[in-house]
Amino acid sequence: MEAVQNVADDTSQIDKLKAERTRFLAFSFCWAQLLIELDAGFKVVFAEGPTQAIFGRAPTTLIGNAFDALVADDDVPIGRGILKSMDERRVEGVSIRLKSKAGPTPVFTVAGFRNSDMQGHYFLCLKIGDQPVATGAPVTINRDEKTGLLAEDSFPDIAAEKLNELRAKGEDANFTLVKVPELDELAGRLGKEGGKDLVSQISSQLKEHSVGGDTAAKIGEDGFGLVHDSGVNIDDLKAQITAISKASDPLGKGVAVETATTNVAESDASSEDIGMGLIFTINKFRKTEGRDFSMQGLCDSLGSLATEAAKYNTMFDKAIGDNNFKPVFHPIINIQSGEIHHYESLVRFNMDDFDESPYEAITYAEETGRIHEFDIAMVHKVVEWLNTKPRNSDKYRVAVNISGNSVDKPEYVTALHKLLRENIWLKDKLMFEITESARMSDLESANDFIQSLRKQGYHVCLDDFGAGAASFQYLSTLEVDVVKLDGSAIANAQKWHKGKAFLSALADLCEKMGVETIAEWIENDTDFNFVKECGIDYVQGFLFGKPSLDADDFTQLPSGHLFTGKGNPGGGAASRMRRA
Repeated sequence: MEAVQNVADDTSQIDKLKAERTRFLAFSFCWAQLLIELDAGFKVVFAEGPTQAIFGRAPTTLIGNAFDALVADDDVPIGRGILKSMDERRVEGVSIRLKSKAGPTPVFTVAGFRNSDMQGHYFLCLKIGDQPVATGAPVTINRDEKTGLLAEDSFPDIAAEKLNELRAKGEDANFTLVKVPELDELAGRLGKEGGKDLVSQISSQLKEHSVGGDTAAKIGEDGFGLVHDSGVNIDDLKAQITAISKASDPLGKGVAVETATTNVAESDASSEDIGMGLIFTINKFRKTEGRDFSMQGLCDSLGSLATEAAKYNTMFDKAIGDNNFKPVFHPIINIQSGEIHHYESLVRFNMDDFDESPYEAITYAEETGRIHEFDIAMVHKVVEWLNTKPRNSDKYRVAVNISGNSVDKPEYVTALHKLLRENIWLKDKLMFEITESARMSDLESANDFIQSLRKQGYHVCLDDFGAGAASFQYLSTLEVDVVKLDGSAIANAQKWHKGKAFLSALADLCEKMGVETIAEWIENDTDFNFVKECGIDYVQGFLFGKPSLDADDFTQLPSGHLFTGKGNPGGGAASRMRRA
């Protein structure tokens, strides 16, 4: 009888334990979809939740797997940073993507802690957050490869959305810039793995302090940005980053951290203007890398930048909507014969609001992602002008600029191809000049676009060549007919004792590749003779006059004495281009 009672007691105890487990899981699943327990070596010892839907596997099959193996590749540094942070305190509100057969999952928000009483095990609760998937979602989110944080190009839209959500709730909406100028140096001293660990810990801190756990971004070389509410103490964040860096640094020095915060809730700017103000602020921060201005001053100016953005937005809408701009033309000259080969079309706005120079308006459009609207409008304007000229004349051939941003815009590509299909005669009149090539995010796709133009009979020129370290990558990846050598590269070559040899070698390389060369910023006889001796094919600059509304103004060039006869600049690509 006693034995029967003992069995009954044992059964009752088991039932109680099962009930407690069920209660524990019920409470847990009120917040999370997925529960994971890791041992001290970061391997799964327990998993519960819809793992079949997430991973295509039953929960028990996850046991023994390293946590890294469950995390999306780009987010592994974030995952490691989360676990590292749990050594010191409870973690909550940090976002991470997991790995599935279909690619990265939607973003999960993580809460967790490490229990020292249970052999140092890590306990994680994960729920699907409100951020879209980085791959295959309607909204594309790009991430910085080293940190797993939002990439610079994805941050402004997401940040503006979160800031405006906070404002709508009547809560403080804060934007903070963080500058850690010595981080890369310290990471380099720590070696590959040590550097990764340092960066992942700091990235995890930034994510943890951001709204939703995924509104922190890498900006420029040594900068970060995050959106947060009033509950976040930025001084604490600075202290934590400093502490992490000191603990990692063999010298115990760590890194200096600078921050600047602005309360967007106090601004009267509209949601759209706040977004544009963020873009302006981030671009200014990136371009100067934190130099030449006060960090706090930059943040303080977010409101004024938002106002400025609103002004430019209105003017830009008016310029495009009312067709309130005009093309001007600048000749590209055959360096041997002195003959005008074609004209580059530039823009002037018919508005008092804009400067005489279109630089500010074009910069605004580039930085806010609206340049494709202007680029297609400009093509239409040039086509209108060409329609006023005899089609059987070789005299009027025009290069139209395309921003690297526009190349990535499906709406621009579609509109341009439609225009060209409807006007087949343009292939004898138009060239295309790719400007701001550094803004092209996908060189392979960009090359596909370029080849689609070339197959239709259009020549394509790569502008700004030689202005950056990536120029030769562009030349090797993008199959073009012409490169335009950046004016600063020409000026620097004249100052450098090896500059002529370098430029001559570059011209020779292009010739062997079947690519012609144009030198810009030719302002005097010295510039002209220098590039001619280097073997450059064509020249452009104020030496031959300023851009004009009337291309016929350049019938008589002012510098005919520089040209010796009407020699052929060469065969190959040069001949092909002249037949365009």
